[in-house]
Amino acid sequence: MVIAHSFRDAAISRQIVQAIEEGWPAVPAKCREGYDEILFRAPDLVIVQLRRQNLCGCLAHRHMLVTEAPFAEQHEAFGSAAVGEMDIAYQRVEKWLALPLTDTAFDTKFLEGSRLKEFRAEQFRLKLLSIILHETNHLVFPHESEASVRERSLAFYREALADYVEHALATLSLTIDRSFSRFG
Repeated sequence: MVIAHSFRDAAISRQIVQAIEEGWPAVPAKCREGYDEILFRAPDLVIVQLRRQNLCGCLAHRHMLVTEAPFAEQHEAFGSAAVGEMDIAYQRVEKWLALPLTDTAFDTKFLEGSRLKEFRAEQFRLKLLSIILHETNHLVFPHESEASVRERSLAFYREALADYVEHALATLSLTIDRSFSRFG
């Protein structure tokens, strides 16, 4: 995966890298198994274009033809590798309530502690990973219905986030993570 971004978006690019390199191996095997066939058939090289917003209001798109200038033409370095492309509107992803009731409930669990910022960062990375998997699904199976692809990616997000929350809550400590300042 190659991430194409402007200099100002380097921090978000690092979030995507962290989601792929650290987040993917950390999610439960059950979550990863749902994407085994898709990732096996995925293009050898996927270019992710980071955008702040998309004019249409979508979170992301997959592009059947590679339009990112450095990759649009066949290069010797790619050999016969298949190349795919997608864009991600990361500011929309940050605001997106993937599972409104669940997201709000989880937010409340971390609101009392000192780990809300950590939770929201992990939540954002899991959203990004879910969207990358969603768009990769479209690259591999372009005729699969949007409802089916969305169901798979939301199930991934729901299960991965629930697993993260379960492990994070198990490590909360009243003395360290909970603030007693609210008691006066």
